[in-house]
Amino acid sequence: MGEFELIRHYFAAAACARAGGDVALGIGDDCALLTVPVGEQLTVSTDTLVAGVHFSDPCDPYLLGQRALAVSTSDLAGMGATPIGFTLALTIPSVDPDWLSEFARGLDTMAAGCDMRLIGGDTTRGPLSMTLTVFGRVPVGQALLRSGAQPGDLLCVGGALGDAAGALPIVLGEQQANTVEAAALLRRYWSPQPQLALGQALRGKATAALDISDGLLADCSHIATSSSVLLVVDQAKVPLSDSLLQFAGAEQALRCGLAGGDDYVLAFTLPADAFPLMQAEGWPIHAIGHVALGEGVRLVDAEGNLVSVSHRGYNHFTS
Repeated sequence: MGEFELIRHYFAAAACARAGGDVALGIGDDCALLTVPVGEQLTVSTDTLVAGVHFSDPCDPYLLGQRALAVSTSDLAGMGATPIGFTLALTIPSVDPDWLSEFARGLDTMAAGCDMRLIGGDTTRGPLSMTLTVFGRVPVGQALLRSGAQPGDLLCVGGALGDAAGALPIVLGEQQANTVEAAALLRRYWSPQPQLALGQALRGKATAALDISDGLLADCSHIATSSSVLLVVDQAKVPLSDSLLQFAGAEQALRCGLAGGDDYVLAFTLPADAFPLMQAEGWPIHAIGHVALGEGVRLVDAEGNLVSVSHRGYNHFTS
């Protein structure tokens, strides 16, 4: 099977590859055509996933397809953007019809859940990897940035942290588990749900935001640096799921929540008076600290004492 036949058979025929909405022209020409409404800006983000680095190999191709798109789409959520579409550059060692069919099915499943359309890409032969570029739109002046946090703001997150990190030993085959708790953690690892609706709800409210991919403490440092402020994190307020606590124990669960990574939950700063209003609207958000004068990220206990942390998150070139 040649490259173009492969694209037509496994990807161009998928439901998510149909033009519509903001996609005026999808797969089939040299470029896709996107229509961005007047008064809105295009948001673009690219992620590369490499076998043995970002996911175990071999792994379930259906789950991999879901995860690959979710990881990239989460960046749109972190900007408060409305999704439009994505491109896929896929490198595979050989043409395996069963693998490609399941990968494309997983991709299509996540695309439907995120209202995303496949608008182009490329395929080539080589070690397994994939690069996805996602496109979204946001009203001019309303994109959520990392640079607006102000002293006095609350530091918040959009949900429980650490589940994906708790699942990692199972994913890597270092630990065997067949429990309800383990299954819940594995779902969070393989099928993260980008918080697109929350990101859009934070427009005009949050002063800074991003999605947590490398770990809470590591990613909060990006807000602190961009905003020239100090973020104080109260470790007792970091939300952890019952599944993670039961599976890993309190101490390891906290480590996963603080520095584990792969959460794809939003972290954001919010004026104190906006927090109860968002809770009243039903958003399951958690205040885990505050913004202060200074620089960096400080972890404290319930009494406000500094807590020393040896590992703050994942870094490709030092982890």
